[in-house]
Amino acid sequence: MKIKHLILGAFAALLISSCSTPQLGYFQGVQSGQSFDVSKPTFVTLQPGDKLSILVSSKDPNLAYLFNLPIVGHYRTSSSEQSLNSNQIASYTVDAKGFIDFPILGEVQVAGCTRKEVALIIKNKLIQQELLKDPVVVVDFLDLTYGVMGEVKSPGRYGFDHDKLTILDALSRAGDLTIYGVRENVLVAREDNGKQTYYRINLTNADELYSSPVFYLKPNDIIYVEPNVKRVKESTEVGNAFSQPSLWISVASLLTSIMVLVFK
Repeated sequence: MKIKHLILGAFAALLISSCSTPQLGYFQGVQSGQSFDVSKPTFVTLQPGDKLSILVSSKDPNLAYLFNLPIVGHYRTSSSEQSLNSNQIASYTVDAKGFIDFPILGEVQVAGCTRKEVALIIKNKLIQQELLKDPVVVVDFLDLTYGVMGEVKSPGRYGFDHDKLTILDALSRAGDLTIYGVRENVLVAREDNGKQTYYRINLTNADELYSSPVFYLKPNDIIYVEPNVKRVKESTEVGNAFSQPSLWISVASLLTSIMVLVFK
């Protein structure tokens, strides 16, 4: 009888292991109307070496033109070479001391400032120096990015186009996790003050997710979604063989034959 019980237990264990499925759901256990404390938003600020574009406009376009840096292209005709305004705006690079060299205003300190703060600084300077009465200043980041690697549909580097960006936004842009991605243990690598720090985040637990220090991303963060056991096994010949239905059918057939002989 003990042998029969052992065989039955082994057979059941094999069936369970062959039918196990990965965890695919997000925010598990969340009820309608339930709320969670969210970690303090991290707004993107400019650092030395960053590039940005600044567009100044007003009711008098001729005056506003003086405060924009157009990119001038060149084209060659049959008779001469002429300059062509391409209507693009050149970029500013934050220098090592945190300044940019702005037309007429000169050096403007922008390091540590958000886009909104830079726009307000320039707008106030233009008004205070009576250079423009009604300036509208628009600031955009040009080279701030984050990376997404591993089990997502579209891995790669993506640009920051918002003042704050959550890990959910980032993964959505990358096409979401594949069915092979481990949602309970997503890795975020962050460089702070010359040190690389790693954080783990559980996408299936809403409380852990929203309270994580990496719920809001920073420029140059790297998100890595590791593959689950099934994906790892499929990447090898032996593991791939174990994932084939024909193998489990053969094993089940063999165990059935053994059970018939034992119970006979």
